[in-house]
Amino acid sequence: MAPQEQDHPARSPIRVGIDVGGTFTDAVAVDATTLQLVGETKTPTSHDHPDGVAHGIVTGLHELLRHTGHRPEDVVFLAHGTTQATNALLEGDVAPVGLIGIGSGPSSFFVKRLASLAKLELTEGSRLPLEFRHLRRADDTAAVDAVLDDLESRGIASLVVTEPFSVDDSAGESAVAGRARSRGFLVTATHDISSLYGLSKRTRTAVLNAVILPRMFATAELVQASIDAAGITAPLMVMRCDGGVMSLDEMRRRPLLTVLSGPAAGVAGALMQERLSDGVFLETGGTSTDVSVVRRGKVAVQYTRFGGSSTFLTALDVRTVGVGGGSMVRARLGQGGDVVAVGPRSAHIAGLPYACFAAPEALEGARVAAVAPKPGDPADHVVLEAVDGARYAVTLTCAANALGLVPEDAYAASDPRAARLALEPLAAALGLQVGEAATRVLRAAAAPVREVVDALVRDYGLEDEHVRLVGGGGGAAAVTPFVGRESGREWGIAAHSEVISPIGVALALIREQVERVIPGATDQQVLGVRHEAEQAVIAQGAAPEGVEVDVTVDPQSSTVRAVATGATELRTQDRSARLDRSELDGLAARSLDVAAGEVSVLAETPHHVVYGGPSTRRLLGRPRRPVRVLDRDGVVRLASRDAHVEQSTVGAAGELLPRVISARTSYGDGGSRAPAVQLLVGARISDLSGVLDESSLVSLARTELEGRAGDEDLVAVLEVRS
Repeated sequence: MAPQEQDHPARSPIRVGIDVGGTFTDAVAVDATTLQLVGETKTPTSHDHPDGVAHGIVTGLHELLRHTGHRPEDVVFLAHGTTQATNALLEGDVAPVGLIGIGSGPSSFFVKRLASLAKLELTEGSRLPLEFRHLRRADDTAAVDAVLDDLESRGIASLVVTEPFSVDDSAGESAVAGRARSRGFLVTATHDISSLYGLSKRTRTAVLNAVILPRMFATAELVQASIDAAGITAPLMVMRCDGGVMSLDEMRRRPLLTVLSGPAAGVAGALMQERLSDGVFLETGGTSTDVSVVRRGKVAVQYTRFGGSSTFLTALDVRTVGVGGGSMVRARLGQGGDVVAVGPRSAHIAGLPYACFAAPEALEGARVAAVAPKPGDPADHVVLEAVDGARYAVTLTCAANALGLVPEDAYAASDPRAARLALEPLAAALGLQVGEAATRVLRAAAAPVREVVDALVRDYGLEDEHVRLVGGGGGAAAVTPFVGRESGREWGIAAHSEVISPIGVALALIREQVERVIPGATDQQVLGVRHEAEQAVIAQGAAPEGVEVDVTVDPQSSTVRAVATGATELRTQDRSARLDRSELDGLAARSLDVAAGEVSVLAETPHHVVYGGPSTRRLLGRPRRPVRVLDRDGVVRLASRDAHVEQSTVGAAGELLPRVISARTSYGDGGSRAPAVQLLVGARISDLSGVLDESSLVSLARTELEGRAGDEDLVAVLEVRS
């Protein structure tokens, strides 16, 4: 049903997020000042329209503006996320690509081996449509033109150009790519995709980018044209797979970064809206639950794999469990029977309605049966056969509602009477009370989800006692509450959980990652990588004064990595709702698991309060003091088991930082290890914990403070590495 027209006497600037799903395209408007949701709409995803999903995106935008009463000029930020790239790769619906390998002499051996990428399977039985051509020299224009003529004659419009060591010298790739672009080809040069060594992996990543480039490029053009026609001047952004957004120009160049961006949008929403600092986000749909981790306010990412092969694409570390709100209950009926599993078959795929969403009178007198919903499925999926012959699926959502675990205002809430009627026949067949039958269903569903949650907590070294579970998605209330209770962890359902993904799109920051392999990197080289990442997000529209850059130097792989984030406009949130000191004191005590009187304030700025818990003495050595950093909204921005805190000013940092960093640098057989440093300056927390070298750390710290007033508050939180 279309949303009713609303009266909006006053308009404020809005951030718009649009999430293109398999069935529906959801659009939300978020107040750019308060970051509160002001409107949402749902329109069918336009897969079959001549303009493809672009039509649904534009339709959703116009419907949203009509619904909220805003005008195009009120939009200060516009971004969309799409499953188009993911689906193309998963379904093998991709464009043919020409792979041009450059190399002579010994390097030609390795270049020619790249022809085997044509054997890479995107899906079972569907291989990459790839034509390989070898060039001995990039400056042989006659040979280049001959290859381009050949590929063009075969109907190939998308190319990859690759050369060994192009990350050090990209002239060859650039020359061939430039000539191909001048003839109208869409071109991916491998040095534009990754700056890491590894010819095969870098080329494989570029090929995956190239096979989806034509379709994504066409979608980008259609969306941009429609946005321009609508009179919206805000830059159009696209969701990335690592939780940030990128400009449309970057998407045209690297569409592969949109793969797996669906789960990343939900996590971005949890980060910004729910202010999740350390915890696990569970996004539950009708069929599955995507589980991902947030550590110190940042999403966890990893290199992804396609067709069984690794790539240089960094995406959200998401682990999917085949349990969703619509997952069907499976049971052995009769004496000695029991609930055996929940899912992975869902009511949606089986083509059955949820029993708990039926009218209660329709379920009166229904009998329970076990069926195979699809050929090949086990015949143990529980359904209700109504008196009128209708058939309903008994789902996880039915069990959660029967136990009263679903909040009344939740998207998954049903009539309590219908939920109990949905479980009564199953309970009777198992010789149980309704509550016990529903509990067994939820326990069976929660077990595999909890196993994944426990693994993520362990893998990322989260402090288990402080882990918070946040549920999102339309089926959130069917999974998160019970998993939280079973594991003894704090849990909550995200506000507006059914549209948490488009909210995440609307709130996401521009993000860029730059990686370089630099053996024995000097301070200047590290700072150079940092500067490159910073300038990349500024070039895409980020406000320079709000850009944050996290730098990591891995001494084992000699990799220098810089991740920059920034907003397209300075965010000026309403400060009136901020917490007072007594409320912050209570939250800090709760986080530290001590009485309120046992916490002490170690440092305080207009934006943050740093708390310390009671010190505990180690068996041998100095005392250990747990620390929590809270912002004025009450969010725990940093939790440390043991840290030292220094408060000063930016002007005094030149003398202070080298001294305190040197004092806490540890030495051993493996060399020196500088402390993990976080700098609190203004509203920013600069994470410098990824740098182990003392000299580089001091240089980066000074860079973070450039251009700031000398009397501005500065707090350094230093954790000694074990």
